[in-house]
Amino acid sequence: MNLPNLLTLSRILMIPVFVVVFFLPMKWSYMVSAGIFGLAALTDWLDGYLARKLDQSTPFGAFLDPVADKLMVAVALAVLIQEYSAILLTIPATVIIGREIVISALREWMAEIGSRASVAVSYIGKIKTTAQMAAIVGLLAFPPGQFLSDLSIGLLYVAAILTLWSMGLYLKAAWPDLFPRKD
Repeated sequence: MNLPNLLTLSRILMIPVFVVVFFLPMKWSYMVSAGIFGLAALTDWLDGYLARKLDQSTPFGAFLDPVADKLMVAVALAVLIQEYSAILLTIPATVIIGREIVISALREWMAEIGSRASVAVSYIGKIKTTAQMAAIVGLLAFPPGQFLSDLSIGLLYVAAILTLWSMGLYLKAAWPDLFPRKD
């Protein structure tokens, strides 16, 4: 167990704390839950940076890091779908969650056939993640109907569009393995 793996585990442990804090009947619950999510997003960046910088990448960390990321994002979006109860937020949130499921399955299958490198993380994926994290922090911090929450919904749409774009890139890269030519 090293520091990057501990940071990844901390992200998973933050999930129930995040949910409980969000639903507390206190005025500060929005901001504190946004802070917890923001801290989790920061540990996502930091654990990867430290693993590379300190040469502490491990198979356990390579497995757990994307799981922790997807759990945090999916739980946050599920909480927000419930809180907002609006199709305007539900559409991009379900696009993002659905894409994560598709790409996780694709990566697993590609690894099984020995072609995992074909579906490596892209630059568009990194931009998507940044937009997605910023949108979620904004949506958590500001209750529905406030200007900044509306702005955050717009940013979530940007993330959803980038999500579809990056999924298209992944599928294009995997296409030859998904549909091999029979010559």
